[in-house]
Amino acid sequence: MRRREFITLLSGAAAWPLAARAQERERMRRIGVLMPSTADAAEYQVRMAAFLQGLQQLGWSDGRNVRIDTRWAAGDANLVRKYAAELVALGPDVILAPGSTSLGPLLQATRTVPIVFTTILDPVGAVFARSSNGGLIVTAGSGSAIHGDLIIALAARLKLPAVYGDRHFVTDGGLISYGPNRIDQYRQAAGYIDRILKGEKPGDMPVQAPTKYELVINLKTAKALGLTVPPTLLASANEVIE
Repeated sequence: MRRREFITLLSGAAAWPLAARAQERERMRRIGVLMPSTADAAEYQVRMAAFLQGLQQLGWSDGRNVRIDTRWAAGDANLVRKYAAELVALGPDVILAPGSTSLGPLLQATRTVPIVFTTILDPVGAVFARSSNGGLIVTAGSGSAIHGDLIIALAARLKLPAVYGDRHFVTDGGLISYGPNRIDQYRQAAGYIDRILKGEKPGDMPVQAPTKYELVINLKTAKALGLTVPPTLLASANEVIE
C-alpha cells in the first residue's frame, strides 16, 4: 500500500468515531412531561417555560435534539392514568412528573381529591371559622391547585386567615404563602434530566430538594380580613402585594 493511501485510510478510520459521537450527541431524544394542571393555567405555563429555558441553556432544543411530549392532567385520576400510559407507550428517555417521585405513585394518583374538596371543604372551613383563633393551612398539591379559586373564595367569605404552600394563591387573593420557589424547582428539573440524557443513572443521582423558599403576603387581603401584619413579618417577606 502506498504511503498516501495509507494516510487517507488512517484519517478515515479516525473520523468514524468522531462522526459516531457527533451523531449520538445530535440524535433526537424524547422527554415525556405530565403536568398536574390544565394547559391554560398561567402559573403552570410559567413553570413549563422555566423548564424549557433550563433545557435550552443546557443545549437541549425542542425539535432539534429533543422532542417533548406534554400531557395536562388536572387532578383527574382517570386522566392521570390515561396520559401516563400514553407517555410510557411513546418510549421516552425520561418522564418529568411534578408532584410524584416516580411513575408508580403517579399511576395511583389521588382518586378522591375532587370529591373531598367539593364535599367536605365548606363545612370544615365553617368549623375553623367559628373558633376565635381559627385559621386554614393549605398544603401544596394538584388538588389544592385545581380548587384554588374555591379555597380562596371560601376563606374570604368566612373571614378565615389562610396560609398556602404556593405563591400563586396569594397573587390570586390569598393571604400568605410560604414554600419553595416552584420556578426554580422546574429549572433544577432541567439540570437533572440533562444528566440522565447524558448517561447518568437516576438511581445513582441524589434526590433533589428545594433550595429557594419565599414568603409572600397580600396586604389587601389582610385588610379585608381585618388583620394587621406585624412589621417584622413584612420585613422578612420576599414579596408584598398591596
